Amino acid sequence: MSYIKTIPYDEAEGKLKKLYDRVKGPDNNVDNVLKIHSLRPHTLHGHMVLYKSVLHHNDNTFDKWYLEALGTYVSLLNECHYCFDHHSEGLRKNLGDQARFEAIYQAIKEKKIELVFNEKQMAGAEYAKKLTRDHTSINKDYIQTLRDRGFDDGEILEVNQVVSYFNYVNRMVVGLGVDTVGDIIGLSPNNNDESNNWSHT
Repeated sequence: MSYIKTIPYDEAEGKLKKLYDRVKGPDNNVDNVLKIHSLRPHTLHGHMVLYKSVLHHNDNTFDKWYLEALGTYVSLLNECHYCFDHHSEGLRKNLGDQARFEAIYQAIKEKKIELVFNEKQMAGAEYAKKLTRDHTSINKDYIQTLRDRGFDDGEILEVNQVVSYFNYVNRMVVGLGVDTVGDIIGLSPNNNDESNNWSHT
């Protein structure tokens, strides 16, 4: 499951058990990406606050499927198979259109997303790639090009936060050898109206 020790749900106590109870899914399942924090529960708390805020919050303005698509794309760029598998399933669920999902999924895998995204969506994806692969090249002029392609500054921030989150979690997962064994692929804290509701469904 990982390169370091983790504590399973049925052995958790105290603060960790309380956190597990907040994030668990069906049959007390806790995703491995969350269990990896078990030796330092305060980092699990921090992870969930960030995750819920940037990807599963009612105040986001982009459709969740698009944010999931950006996360899936960033995970592909970072060769994080764990996040790619989980969030491509999140993309499928949130899109609600199997044929369109298959087209977007294939375009992401082949790195040909220009075939399925409109101009504004593509600008966000290009920013995601640059932030992941060439972040020091981003300057004020580049941010202006996003505005010129239809972004307001809040939307730029929203994409920045989602992409930055995925770069964080991709490196955590790959660096600690987290795999999907035992996970239920695609669960997420979907109650966007309640920022403190972290249960996975």
